[in-house]
Amino acid sequence: MVLLYIHTKKLSMALNKMKEEYNMENIAVRTVSPNSAKKSIVRAFKKKRPLFIWGAPGIGKSDIVGQVASEIDAHMIDIRLSLWDPTDIKGIPYYSSNDNTMQWAPPQELPTQEFAKKHKFIVLFLDEMNSAAPAVQAAAYQLILNRKVGTYILPDNVLIVAAGNRDADKGVTYRMPAPLANRFVHLELKVDFDDWFQWAVNNDIHQDVVGYLTFSKKDLYDFDPKSPSRSFATPRSWSFVSELLEDDDDETTTTDLVSGSVGEGLAVKFMAHRKVSAKLPNPSDVLTGKVKTLDTREISAMYSLTVSLCYELKEANDKGNKKFDDMVNNFLRFSMDNFDTELVVMGIKLGLTQYQLPIDPDEVACFDEFHEKYGKYITAAQAS
Repeated sequence: MVLLYIHTKKLSMALNKMKEEYNMENIAVRTVSPNSAKKSIVRAFKKKRPLFIWGAPGIGKSDIVGQVASEIDAHMIDIRLSLWDPTDIKGIPYYSSNDNTMQWAPPQELPTQEFAKKHKFIVLFLDEMNSAAPAVQAAAYQLILNRKVGTYILPDNVLIVAAGNRDADKGVTYRMPAPLANRFVHLELKVDFDDWFQWAVNNDIHQDVVGYLTFSKKDLYDFDPKSPSRSFATPRSWSFVSELLEDDDDETTTTDLVSGSVGEGLAVKFMAHRKVSAKLPNPSDVLTGKVKTLDTREISAMYSLTVSLCYELKEANDKGNKKFDDMVNNFLRFSMDNFDTELVVMGIKLGLTQYQLPIDPDEVACFDEFHEKYGKYITAAQAS
């Protein structure tokens, strides 16, 4: 009996492991970058086709929906279905004395016909949908399938999009019923550094964070659902780091906060990078020509300085600085004199593509020399 029990136990464990591996690893899923997802959402909205955005925690699912809503001039209603009960969707029944019938009072969060008339579009964002209890998902199914629930009818200009974590992410999720899943177009989001970088530039993410991650791109995201760690790196947690940094902060407090945001291992690496970066020349002094040489050859520091110089140039251009062309000239001259070819090309590519600097070859004194020396490398980099 004991041997039979042990054999049965081992067989059960093996079957569970096979099932877990099949569910997590052997199902091929096409993934999309944030910018690609935005384009897909816009097209689906044009056809009023509901979408479901899948993805790991902290990679920007909610932000992407918000960005699309803003771009199409839509009012967004964000509903966390995991916090709702079935009656929160169906509404509460009440007796109507006018016709002696039971009617339903819809939830205040759902847009009325009168409210909808005030907006071009309304994006109804059902976040954490697959974390909602099955009974809540069933109520949402009626809303998505028939665009009505009870006596409530969804206005014509309401666009539906939902989001949730994958089962493999080890969050609290319930398997979505096949009929409900079949009502959605499904997109699985992936982390893309170039898309994040563009977002970071437009949202004033701290230069130390951008500089470090430009050098160590893989550290943007290191979520492992099997890890017991409560803190891990995601685009969202790096934005926490950006918010918590201060110019005159004390090292111990900063290390504690960074560790609590992205994990201890990355915190040590990031703080070491900050120490090196603190010894770099002021980017403004480089761009005004006061500083012409760089003492350090630490590669991560040079990456960070390149990002800072591009950031300063963007700020100068945005403010209409009349010396912008001279600043670009000093940037190119400094890069040629101090950086290896790879870093020079990276810097000009960042400036042109990510920071969208309007460099005028006719107004930059050293441009011809720069182009003759690095033009072929820049062309190859832009083509890749």
